[in-house]
Amino acid sequence: MNEYQIQCKLMGSAFELIVVAHDSTEADGFLKAGINEIKRIEYLLTEFKPSSETSRINSFPADEIFTIDPEVHQLLQRCQKLYSISQGAFDVSMAPLKKLYSFKRTEEKLPSSDEIHSTLQKTGFNNILLLNNNRICLLKKDMKISFAAIGKGYAADKVQSLWKQMGVTGGVINASGDISVLGKRADGRCWSTGISNTDRTQLLLKLQMPSVAVATSGDYEQYFVCDGKRYSHTLHPKTGMPVHGIRSVTVFSPSAELSDALATAVNVMGVDEGKHFIQQLPQTWYFILDEKNNIHSNLPA
Repeated sequence: MNEYQIQCKLMGSAFELIVVAHDSTEADGFLKAGINEIKRIEYLLTEFKPSSETSRINSFPADEIFTIDPEVHQLLQRCQKLYSISQGAFDVSMAPLKKLYSFKRTEEKLPSSDEIHSTLQKTGFNNILLLNNNRICLLKKDMKISFAAIGKGYAADKVQSLWKQMGVTGGVINASGDISVLGKRADGRCWSTGISNTDRTQLLLKLQMPSVAVATSGDYEQYFVCDGKRYSHTLHPKTGMPVHGIRSVTVFSPSAELSDALATAVNVMGVDEGKHFIQQLPQTWYFILDEKNNIHSNLPA
């Protein structure tokens, strides 16, 4: 058995797929199947293609009931649960707020308080009704959803599930840091991952990943600068302003989808509330680097 890998850009992010296989022909089949699965999910979840299911949902007028794709409806149900347990820190209805900002590492201006206030009237998962038979109703005019904070993790888990069905004995799906692993490496060792500091110059932690998934949310890849101050791309659902206090948060849990969403929620909550939140969840751990580069972690020794 050997390890084979491929890198590609999908869902606006860099993906790396690694698979254990007998030969290159077998590996090619596994890798192509994985890429096709990511493309399928991108077609459902992207908000940037008019033909996607998410774009179709975002075109719905308020107070009318529509039937949507069953897979997207199920994902929204899980998003609703995450919104509830995080007390609104994770919210896929934030898309209108994101349009007020540009996170291209350049000098930008903050939107006015009036702009933020008016836009907040279009957000809040509590204004989305998920009904039976895959139906949905948006209660506020111009509501929009975005799966940016959960989509890559979901894609990683779906590829892992597909590979299991195909008989893959070992593999890694790395969606720009949202990582799902399957089985073991070709030599029988566990897969491993590392956590570096925010400028990628120092490895802070390296650990084995026998059966967990991991996701990281931070302010070092997408941000903007205003009056010399750096602002994170993660927005607070209640204030509409960029969050602060955390440089990066990495969450380990049974699924990449869950880790992806929880990392965003902790970023919004801040260090103390985020730590308390994660500690209430089973089989879930955090590694937080705060704005002063202090480390907070409950990972097992």
